[in-house]
Amino acid sequence: MNIALFAASGKIGSKIMSEALRRGHKVTAIVRNPAKITSSKDNLVIKQGNVLNAQEVASLARGHDAVVSAYGPNGRAQELVDVAHSLLEGVKMSGVKRLIMVGGAGSLEVSSGKQLMDTPQFPAAAKPYAVAHRDAMAVFRMERDLQWTFVSPSAQVEPGEKKGSYRTSDDRLLTDEQGKSTISTEDYAAALVDELEHPQHIRRRFTVGY
Repeated sequence: MNIALFAASGKIGSKIMSEALRRGHKVTAIVRNPAKITSSKDNLVIKQGNVLNAQEVASLARGHDAVVSAYGPNGRAQELVDVAHSLLEGVKMSGVKRLIMVGGAGSLEVSSGKQLMDTPQFPAAAKPYAVAHRDAMAVFRMERDLQWTFVSPSAQVEPGEKKGSYRTSDDRLLTDEQGKSTISTEDYAAALVDELEHPQHIRRRFTVGY
């Protein structure tokens, strides 16, 4: 598979890139600063691009089998919604049909009608980003032509051990027997590439956790 990966140098994007390359896929890593990617592999092409520019998205995505965005805002939560619009417009112009976006956990339900971001323990500083991820997902849910998927992590997603196993859910936060909601960036990346290889959530959101 030939994958166009936006924000390939970030915490999650870099893991998706590594996982896809490990499985033998071709990856075009698209970043604002190409110097941030030092890896050199036969199946890796590094290009400069701006995911907020729909015309650039179209040009860079054209000819690929799928587009993945691992974009995370740097201090400007509203950019997540702008990225959603830019991605959908650009990918449609490119002719590519498959699009996956890395999402957030804040809008996952902890009980019927109650989202994680509305619980007392949810960090106040993170709420604008959670709201923006939810709004970006709403933009995706209006899209009827592309085969999109929105992938939310667990409440805690950090680099760590790759266990090689995980659980999935739709809009419900996953927790373990101790009530913790966690996933390593390595297993999150594996779940996303699994979805690319064997689509199970077309025009839907899913979440991954232990």
